[in-house]
Amino acid sequence: MRRDICALDQKTLDEIKTGEDFIQKAVSTIGAKTEKDIGKIITALLTGKIIIMFDGSETSVIIDLRIYPVRKVSEPDKEKVLRGSKDGFVETIIFNTTLIRRRIRDPHLVFSMHIIGDVSKTEVAIGYLSNKVDKRALTVIEEKIKNLKIEALTVSGETLIEALEGKKWHNPLPKVRFTERPDVAAAKIVEGKIVLIIDNTPCVMILPTGFLDFAQDVDDYYMPIITGNYLKFVRAVIMIVNLLLTPLYVLVINNPEAVPLSLEFLLPKVAVNVPIVIQFLILEIAVDGLKLASLNTPDSLGTSLSVIGGLILGEYAVSTGWLIPHAILYMALVALSSFTQPSIEMGYSIKFFRIILLISAGLFGIWGLIAGLIFISVVLVRTKTLTGESYIYPVYPFDWKVLKSLLFRISMKNRD
Repeated sequence: MRRDICALDQKTLDEIKTGEDFIQKAVSTIGAKTEKDIGKIITALLTGKIIIMFDGSETSVIIDLRIYPVRKVSEPDKEKVLRGSKDGFVETIIFNTTLIRRRIRDPHLVFSMHIIGDVSKTEVAIGYLSNKVDKRALTVIEEKIKNLKIEALTVSGETLIEALEGKKWHNPLPKVRFTERPDVAAAKIVEGKIVLIIDNTPCVMILPTGFLDFAQDVDDYYMPIITGNYLKFVRAVIMIVNLLLTPLYVLVINNPEAVPLSLEFLLPKVAVNVPIVIQFLILEIAVDGLKLASLNTPDSLGTSLSVIGGLILGEYAVSTGWLIPHAILYMALVALSSFTQPSIEMGYSIKFFRIILLISAGLFGIWGLIAGLIFISVVLVRTKTLTGESYIYPVYPFDWKVLKSLLFRISMKNRD
């Protein structure tokens, strides 16, 4: 973006007495504003902005001419698409707002800037369409951000969410959706959502976010309608399987007499030395351990780690009697199916709920599984978004028009 201050003649210079005069008569195509608060002026100076003061005037001019080192705009590793744009957010807030404005060329698109953190002075932009956003939700978010009193956004996004959410850490359900894709953020803004863009992080937060918002994926909308709906259906089925597969298998192992002859192949042919619930819990931890190990393993050794973890450890765990092949198979299916959920946070929420169902089914059988499902349903119903709405809206309160748009890929009709 071109940034320049136009050349001035002596007459114009003589007319400039205040900051307002300077912005109106001397500044061209540049981000500039006036400010009287000395604290805000000092903060702007510490963040690298230019300050111009005028003798005899209460106002100063703050000019943003900053140029930070920035990495190349490229497709995010976590949110790759089969078809669609290949750009992604970076760690510079100005670049990120530009990537969104490139897709929404509407005067109603607003980015309001806020400074958060007594030490870090981190810039946070609230982005929305002023003619579509829910005014109540916007007011709640702006008030929460204005009233934040924290030292620093050490790990940006998550620190901000923890500060906004308060003491509700025990609920694993994510209250925001993260994205590194400008097209996803732009689409959500057009739908009336609000985005939070934090300097120094490529992850943009979308809110308010409910449970069914995680049923959507960008690939669904880059495909034809029937293909997009098929992908949505597959993702929903896999999520249910991911939640219930291992708890249901625990019931099968603990109640072999209830298994019909046609399904006897599900029963293990080897001795179960360790209770099946314990086996699944061990594997739940082992899968996450392998994920952590792969994150800290150099790329050149990644394949070796996969071989060691998937073949050698699994084979010897079976041969020594710690695990049965069925447990490894079903846990592998669960681990692979978890990657169909675009949100890492929602994936772990499903994992925690699955562990609750595992333990309840192992201890109390079918009634324990039913009690676990009731508990999960109660948690979903009682959970609120960051702005106070129902987490399962539009199921409750019921709104078919909104629900249909979340559950199905709907065609875009030409307006008359």
